[in-house]
Amino acid sequence: MFSKEERKRLRQDFWISFGKSFPKKWILYNTKIKGLVFKFHFDTKSALVALDLEGDLEKRIDHWETLLTLKSILQENYLPNVIFEEIYHLEDGKEISRIYLPLKQKVSIHNKNTWQDVMVFFYETMIKFEVFFEDYRDIITD
Repeated sequence: MFSKEERKRLRQDFWISFGKSFPKKWILYNTKIKGLVFKFHFDTKSALVALDLEGDLEKRIDHWETLLTLKSILQENYLPNVIFEEIYHLEDGKEISRIYLPLKQKVSIHNKNTWQDVMVFFYETMIKFEVFFEDYRDIITD
């Protein structure tokens, strides 16, 4: 078991290493669409890349319906195994809508031997998510 400080240091070390290994300015929260954000998630059990719809329920529903119309395009041309979940509960109980792709293999942020696989997965997956977003930004923002 790791102490709280060791867990914090491992998380920091991973993200610093990721930034140095794959330097890129990601869109993440800078989508210019309120409530629509991209996220990387890596913990002791899994890793995933997500497009989250948060905030105002009415806007969340509108964006969700728009993204559903683009689902087949996203799956056929960008991320074949992407998962759509209209109702997704975060660990803190918050309800969002999420489009995400989990890394299939078992990984842990506490295991440095899995870091490289996660970094490559994050980079390759987020690039595809961002290209999709840029290609269809006009439709998504309407």
